[in-house]
Amino acid sequence: MKLGCRKYCQQTLLGLLLLLPNVETAKARPLIACGHPFYPPVSWVSNGQLTGLAPKVTQQIFAELGQQVILSAESNWKRCLLEVQQGNADIVVAAYRIARRERYLNYSNQHMISDIVTLFVNRENPIHFQQLEDLQGKTVGLLLGDSFGDNFDRFVQQNSPIEYVSRGQQNFQKLALGRIDYMPLGQLSGQLQSRKLGFYQHITALQKVITTEYYYLAVGKNSGLQQYLPAVNRRLREMHRDGTIRRLTKQFSQQYIDDPHINDS
Repeated sequence: MKLGCRKYCQQTLLGLLLLLPNVETAKARPLIACGHPFYPPVSWVSNGQLTGLAPKVTQQIFAELGQQVILSAESNWKRCLLEVQQGNADIVVAAYRIARRERYLNYSNQHMISDIVTLFVNRENPIHFQQLEDLQGKTVGLLLGDSFGDNFDRFVQQNSPIEYVSRGQQNFQKLALGRIDYMPLGQLSGQLQSRKLGFYQHITALQKVITTEYYYLAVGKNSGLQQYLPAVNRRLREMHRDGTIRRLTKQFSQQYIDDPHINDS
């Protein structure tokens, strides 16, 4: 009886030991994160690397939680969201919380950065805008995967001709040439891009704000990372309180302006 128990216990222990490397490998697997490639200072692609406030904060927070995050810059914004939806990537470093994305993303409760959204127009041919109805029939330029809140998205889909592009500079070029009437964009991001890409003299932002949205860190529902969100929330709140987010916003705004390797041709 004792010999049988000993043999059984030895076999059980051996089985557990054989499983341990797999457990360690799973824990050590780097997490894959992607983000918007054309939205400074939140995130952008430079010299083949995803950079900006959101990638920096995401890597820092998960490093503190004992997790390595690899930043992917191999896809456009729409593809980034699809990769997380399909389970090929784990984290979106920063995204608006909108209804259709909540089917496959779990968001932090604490936002990473607020985003005042306005309309950018051609300086020589500005449009009148006081309410959404003023945009009816106007041609809008959107980046694939872009959203500016459920209300605005719904109105545009129902009332405006839409021209989609895959790269941020394309919309600036089309607006400067008068091929589209306007493009919605975060005020700070639009100003930075207009200045960096050389369109400042041709393009301006209207004063009317269409919405204030918020960028949140989000994890895919297939990622198994939901357990980390309470810690992510606590850390993001601390970063707002101690001025880290404000400092990084300023730092990465200047870094984008000084960046010699903007991957946006």
